Amino acid sequence: MKIDFGPFINGESRIARGGKRSPLINPATEQTWGEMPGATPAEVDAAVNGAHRTFEDTWRDCTPGKRADILFAIARGIRENAAALAEADVNCIGKPISDARDEVALGAKIFEYYAGAIGKFGGQTIPVAAGGFDFTIRQPLGVVAAIVPWNFPFPIACWKVAPALAAGNCVVLKPAKPSPVSAVMLGAIAHHAGLPAGALQVLAGAGSAVGEALVTHPLVRKISFTGSTAVGSRIMELAARDIKRISLELGGKSPNIVFADADLEQAAAKSPMSVFANAGQDCCARSRVFVERKVFDAFVDRFVAATKTIVVGDPRDEKTQVGPLVSAEQRKMVEGFLDGARNDRRRVACGGTRCSDRGYFIAPAVVLDCEPADRIWREEVFGPVVCIRPFDDEEEMIREVNDSPYGLSGSLWTRDIGRALRVARRVESGVLSINSNSSVHVEAPFGGFKQSGMGRDLGMAAMEGYTELKNVYVAS
Repeated sequence: MKIDFGPFINGESRIARGGKRSPLINPATEQTWGEMPGATPAEVDAAVNGAHRTFEDTWRDCTPGKRADILFAIARGIRENAAALAEADVNCIGKPISDARDEVALGAKIFEYYAGAIGKFGGQTIPVAAGGFDFTIRQPLGVVAAIVPWNFPFPIACWKVAPALAAGNCVVLKPAKPSPVSAVMLGAIAHHAGLPAGALQVLAGAGSAVGEALVTHPLVRKISFTGSTAVGSRIMELAARDIKRISLELGGKSPNIVFADADLEQAAAKSPMSVFANAGQDCCARSRVFVERKVFDAFVDRFVAATKTIVVGDPRDEKTQVGPLVSAEQRKMVEGFLDGARNDRRRVACGGTRCSDRGYFIAPAVVLDCEPADRIWREEVFGPVVCIRPFDDEEEMIREVNDSPYGLSGSLWTRDIGRALRVARRVESGVLSINSNSSVHVEAPFGGFKQSGMGRDLGMAAMEGYTELKNVYVAS
C-alpha cells in the first residue's frame, strides 16, 4: 500500500507544494509503505501566520468551558480512531502493537486531564504592604512550536499540544521525519472535534529546515522540544536571538540502583523492560545498573534470565515485547557501541546480535565488566543495551551516578525507606522512582537536570510553562 500524506494547515490536509519527499520505511520489513513531503518555507510561514490569526481572533478569548469541551471532544476522537493511530506508529517506527495501543490511550488521557485542568488553573490574590488589591493572571503566550521525536511520537505530541491549547495558545506541531503520520491524524481529529482552523497546524520535514524555520519565526513565542541534547543546544542558540521561551527534554543515561536489601526477584524481573522497552530507544532508559556487590551475582543471574525471555519480533504480533530499531543507521550505531565494548574485552552476557534476516532487530544485550570511563557506560546508546556494575559504598556510588552530563530519570530498589529518601535527594535527576520503573505520569511533572533539559512537561507545571505571569495592582 502506497500512501501520500501532506501538511495539515488551517483545518485541512494539503497537497504537497514542492517540499522534499521522504519515504516512510517500515523498520520491521525494510519496505517503503508511503511518502511524506516536507513543508516548504512558504508553508511554514503560512502555518505560523494562520495560527497567529486564530490566536488573536478566536482561541485566546475562547471561554474556559468551551475550550474544555473541545479538548474532551479531541480525547473522544482519539479513542474513536485508536486502531488507525496505533497502526500508524507500528508502520512508521516498528512500535509493538500492544505498546502503540497503550500510547494512543495515554494520548486520550492527556487531553482529558488538561480539559479538566482548564477550570482549575488560575492566578493568586496577594496582600501587599501598600494596601489595595494585588492579583496575578496567567495569560497564553501566543503561537507555540512543538517539536517532537520519533521514539514516542503520539503521546509526546499530545503532552505538548494539550496543555498548550488548554492554556489558550495555538500550536504548530512538527513531528519527526520518520514518524509524521499520527501527528497529521491528530490535527485532523482535533479539527473535526471543533478546534478552530489554525489552532493546531502540523508540518513534517527535516529539523534542519522546518524546525529551524519555526524556531526563528518572529511570531513563534515558545519552542517546546523533545529530542537530542545536540539539537536542544542548537534550539537554545537560535531562540536566544529574540529571547523566545523554551522548554527542552533531551538525552539521558539513567541509573538503576539496586541495594542488597531490595526484593531481588521483583527488581530483576522488572528492570529489563526499564531499558529494553521500545528497543531501548528511550531517553529514560535505565541503562546504567549499579548493584550492591554482595548481591551482584544473584541479581545479574536473574536479570540475564529475565532478559532471555523477552519476546523480540514482528511488531504486529500481540506477544511481541521488543520490536526493531527505527532504522539501519540506528542499528549500525548501536552495533558500534557493542563492538567497542567487545574490543575492550567487556563481557556480553547475552544478546547484542541481529536476530532476523529482515528488519532492524537486535537482541537485548547485557554488558558486564565495564569501567566508568567506557564509552558504552557514559554515552547514550539509544538501543537495547544495558551495562551492570557492582558497588561497595553508597557515597562512592552516588558520586558515580552523578558523574554524568545527564540527569533525566532513574530507579532505586531498597526496603529501607530512610535510605530510599536519602539517596533520592542526592541523585541528580528530574524523575526518580523507588521500587518501580515508572517515569511518566500524566498528573506529575516530567523533565531533567543538567544536559537532560529544562522546563517540565505534564502535570500542572506544563500549563504554567505555556503562560506568562502578569501581576496587576489596584489602588484602594
